[in-house]
Amino acid sequence: MPDIASLIKALTGADAAARAESAEALCRAGTDAVAAAVPLVKACGDSDDQVREWAVAALEDLGAPPAAALTALTALAGDAQPLVAYWATTLLGRSGKAAAAATPALAKSLADSGDPAVAQRAAWALGKIGPAAAAAKPALERALAAADPRLARLAQEALTAIGG
Repeated sequence: MPDIASLIKALTGADAAARAESAEALCRAGTDAVAAAVPLVKACGDSDDQVREWAVAALEDLGAPPAAALTALTALAGDAQPLVAYWATTLLGRSGKAAAAATPALAKSLADSGDPAVAQRAAWALGKIGPAAAAAKPALERALAAADPRLARLAQEALTAIGG
C-alpha cells in the first residue's frame, strides 16, 4: 500500500508533474486514500488538467470521508471553483446524517451557487442528510420552482427524505 501521507504532501507541492503522479497514485489506492479526501477536493481546483482529472477519478470511488474531514469539506462546499464545491458537497452527502452540521452551508450553495451542478448536488446532499437537514426546507422549497427540472426533482426528493 502506498504511503498516503507522502502522497498527500506531493499532491500539495509546487511540481505539477509530481502532483499529477500523486493524484494518480491516490486514485489507484481506492478507499485506502480516504485520509486524502480534503486534499483531493482541493486538487479539483488545481491549475493542471491532469491533477484535476486524477483527483476527480480518485474522489469518484473514495466513499464517505472521515468525520474529521467534515468541517473542512463544509468550508469547501462554498468554494468559488465549481469543481471543488461539487466534490466537497458530494462527500458531505456521502456522509449522510453525520454531515448535519453542514446543512446551512449546503442550503447556501443550493440557493447561491451560480453552477447548476453544484446546486443540484447540494439538494442531493441535503436529502442524504435526511431529517437532520430540516433547517434547509425553505431553500429546498424555493428550489422546487427552479427552471432546472433536475434541481426541482432533487429538491422534492430531499424534502421527502427530510420529512417535508
